[in-house]
Amino acid sequence: MLTKELAIAKFENGRVLPDRLSRTKHQEYVRFAASMCDVYRTGVGLTRKKLHSAIQRILEEDPNCPIRRVGAFCKLLDEWSVYDVGKPSQTAELRRRVFRKAAEFHPIVANLESVLDHPEELTKERIATEEKMTWPELELRLFADIIEQHRLTKFEGPMDSVELLARYNVAQTQAALLDAQQVVVEASTDWKPILRFAKLANLLHRIEPWGEGYRITLDGPASVLRNTHRYGVQMAKFLPGLLSCSGWSMRAKLCPRRLSRSANAPWMRDRSWVLSLDDQSGLQSGVASPLLIDSEVEQDLMDAWELMRRLLPPEDRESRWELQREGDLLVRGQRVFFPDFTIFNPEGESILLEVVGFWTPEYIAHKKEVLEIFAESSLLLAIPQSLKSEWKSHRFAPNHRVVYYQRALLPGEIIRAIEGNG
Repeated sequence: MLTKELAIAKFENGRVLPDRLSRTKHQEYVRFAASMCDVYRTGVGLTRKKLHSAIQRILEEDPNCPIRRVGAFCKLLDEWSVYDVGKPSQTAELRRRVFRKAAEFHPIVANLESVLDHPEELTKERIATEEKMTWPELELRLFADIIEQHRLTKFEGPMDSVELLARYNVAQTQAALLDAQQVVVEASTDWKPILRFAKLANLLHRIEPWGEGYRITLDGPASVLRNTHRYGVQMAKFLPGLLSCSGWSMRAKLCPRRLSRSANAPWMRDRSWVLSLDDQSGLQSGVASPLLIDSEVEQDLMDAWELMRRLLPPEDRESRWELQREGDLLVRGQRVFFPDFTIFNPEGESILLEVVGFWTPEYIAHKKEVLEIFAESSLLLAIPQSLKSEWKSHRFAPNHRVVYYQRALLPGEIIRAIEGNG
């Protein structure tokens, strides 16, 4: 994933156009991509600095290639790579020893000109011998903890150079979404997987009926009051999942702060920048099915529930409760609610479980409004302990229960809340 510093985009007539390379307009980049992959594939043992220099030399063939594009390709190739980062504490101590020993022989020169001079080669060999290694070995270890000197040990990148170009195009669009204020996705077919990806990314979302499908509104990182960096990364991670679905269109309102030194500049306040995409935009993604991935809190709950069922005897009271991912979509007029889990037992009792993630005051207000609309639905709301004060004054409906959790949701606490013993 790219950082904002590596993002490239054009801003034309209120539209944001992230940098994109195609095999028709940029045919030479197919060859460049193959060469870049070969550099890393055959570059085991080389430093990160040398690999990046090789990438720059390849892209210098394109006189119009911006330096950010070079950095972006290096970043993506590094993500497929494994580097030997050394042992920072040991490396720092090695440098201190070597520099202290070298200081004893000052001045060290290549060509002797004074009786006070010490020959460079001889001095290096002497210091290396005291460290019980050769000078080439010592030189490799001397700065092994510095990022530019990390050495490549494995490259797990694609054999197909087109995959690198596809990943670059998606990464540039992801980088643009780091400036999003709001993202609206209208889906006619795969709305459920799309919503699932949004929930797995812990994105603040609202859903409402739209035509033959649903409109999903996501708050962007530029609108979040806290956890902005982390939330921006989550927003960017949502895009590959969206691209794997069909029957959707997306419109993102962006606030590109990096284009202005002042966030209060007139053009910033008056101009609305928009990034538009749909399932026919040509961006490719090989992301896994949303059924195979999960948020950390929810995945831990599922694992803990399965462990509980294995350890407890079948006749135990708690073991009769089962946890099921998601459930039926609840619709009241123009409002829609899609809870995270359904909890039920053989006697026919059931309750929906909604796990609260990131928040803003607007999100909490929206969530409270939704709870009032679906007051007749049997619901258990799991809220982080850090947000307890925000919900202290809320009057929960008789069919709604709440459990506050610290770091993890525990099956026993949930079952006690359902049975009214919490």
